[in-house]
Amino acid sequence: MTARRIEKGTMIALLIIVGLVMMIPFIWMFGSSFKPENEFTAIPPTFIPKHPTLDNYINLFVQLDFLIYLKNTLVVVFWAFVGLLLNAVAGYAFAKFEFPGRNKLYYLVLATMMIPGQVTMIPVYLIINQMHLTNTMAGIVLPGMVGAFGIFLFRQFMSTIPNDLLEAARLDGAGELRIFFTLIIPVAKPVFAVQGILAFIGAWNSFLWPLIMANDEDLYTLSVGLALLKGQHASNFGLQMAGAAFMVIPIVIIFTFFQKHIIEGYTISGMK
Repeated sequence: MTARRIEKGTMIALLIIVGLVMMIPFIWMFGSSFKPENEFTAIPPTFIPKHPTLDNYINLFVQLDFLIYLKNTLVVVFWAFVGLLLNAVAGYAFAKFEFPGRNKLYYLVLATMMIPGQVTMIPVYLIINQMHLTNTMAGIVLPGMVGAFGIFLFRQFMSTIPNDLLEAARLDGAGELRIFFTLIIPVAKPVFAVQGILAFIGAWNSFLWPLIMANDEDLYTLSVGLALLKGQHASNFGLQMAGAAFMVIPIVIIFTFFQKHIIEGYTISGMK
């Protein structure tokens, strides 16, 4: 019993040490975002700023266009949540409706998960260009609204909902839309939570597609703006650290509080 406790205590201590080591870059970044410019050349370097200031964060939004980038990112996040509903509708249709070619279409959707996004990027760009949506917010958000993984996740979960429950609702005179919004969505709250978190993280970190699609800086997202910041203000380390902290901290908070749901999402994806 004593040996087991020692082993458990050793593992906990080891995990804490490894966790703290991995947190060093984040602690350094967050602390440095409050440093004045002259503290970056101080020797020895300090994790906690001696003279903390909010000037770096203020300059992000006053002197630069981070407020515009934030607005654009929130627009992308909003439409990602709209796409979440579309994924749910598609997953529900594949799980509970019988129609010609259902299985073949579903397998075709799953097959797209095996194609790297870089392969389809050029064809998608050409389609968006033919629709005259390049350099528009619609061109940025449309390709990412629906995804095969989201449809797969919803379909896997909704397949576990008893058909008798749906038949009882239909016998009571409920239409399909009413069944979906008043019955399916409440039952599927866990998978909605999982997909909502993943959709937020993906939209918040969107970089490559907005960079390709947008020629106007007024359409850039936070990730693109951060890369632009590193190029234009390479010597201003405080400004770069503030921009990086502003990007990372919301994701860290989301993951810290909702990591259970994120892990649950990969568990749901393995359900039969």
